Amino acid sequence: MKGTDVVVSLFTDPVWSGLFGDEEVESAFSLEATLQHYLAYEVALTNALSEHALISADAKEAVLKGCEGFEPDLAGLKAGVAKDGLPIPAFIAQLRARIGEPHASACHKTSTSQDVMDTALALALKQVSQVLTTRLAAVIDALETLKSANADHTLMGRTRMQAALPITAGDRIATWIAPLERYQQKLEDAAKQVSVLQYGGPVGTSATQGEHAEVIASQMAVELDLGVPTQSWHTQRDDLVDYANVLSMISGSLGKLGADVTLMAQQGVGEIKLTGGGSSSAMAHKHNPINAELLVTLARYNSTQVSAMHSALVHEQERSGVAWALEWMILPGMCMATGAGLQSALKLLQQTEWIGAPLSD
Repeated sequence: MKGTDVVVSLFTDPVWSGLFGDEEVESAFSLEATLQHYLAYEVALTNALSEHALISADAKEAVLKGCEGFEPDLAGLKAGVAKDGLPIPAFIAQLRARIGEPHASACHKTSTSQDVMDTALALALKQVSQVLTTRLAAVIDALETLKSANADHTLMGRTRMQAALPITAGDRIATWIAPLERYQQKLEDAAKQVSVLQYGGPVGTSATQGEHAEVIASQMAVELDLGVPTQSWHTQRDDLVDYANVLSMISGSLGKLGADVTLMAQQGVGEIKLTGGGSSSAMAHKHNPINAELLVTLARYNSTQVSAMHSALVHEQERSGVAWALEWMILPGMCMATGAGLQSALKLLQQTEWIGAPLSD
């Protein structure tokens, strides 16, 4: 191992990702996917501009040819980010150099950096939402199966962590299922709100597109399979915060499930039987409920991150270099935490042999 091989995120660390990682969600935010989204935006923009005679047919052909197979110099992008605070100026400069004169200026015409990056985010979140939607349904199905098999088993109901009155396993499992079912619609709605094209131009007014702004945006949205914006959302980030809220709620309810299981699995309580479990380096008798514990950890992680997303609502005037950058740091991690939580919940439910004691004859 090289001394320079340092990863600061447990989600992508080569070792810790065995617990915290989510390869499907990670792929949506990968550099390769992001760069492809940038190119997809420029291709869609070029097609729409040509359709409405804002660039010539020759310019369209040159730009599309330049985009085909384009692989930017990453060292140049890194230097560009250090200078400009974001990668798009360097990305477009490299792409224009590849296109060459006299048509280089047709590339990215009427658009701005935030249009590209926000659209790339919309495309990434659309992919993430599809993954989360599928997994959420799978967790609910697994819970329903568990409930059917254990519905009449008895548990001691506990209030404030003290023994109260008997309940059934079905009673407790129902409290795990109900919020997750509600999140299915919330996630669908939030995903639709954030899967929207961005096309506001330099100051979000679409002034550089003139009378063609709406039809250009509509055509681009169709090509990219995104929603059509009613106006620029450069500084209107409430839909992204709504999305983050849903992620945090999903994680929170999975955390409740995890907390219940960790308590039920305590030696001396024995209200649940789990196969497998984590081992201890010092105590061979231990079988730690790792997946249940992780659900609690991820719930607490997302609950702290969502407050930072609320801070990212404060965009100064027509564009922020502060709040916008905060989103880049937070939202992918929240997506990773939610995805990893759903994966772990499914593993935990698959490990569960029984809950509660069967009724005696």
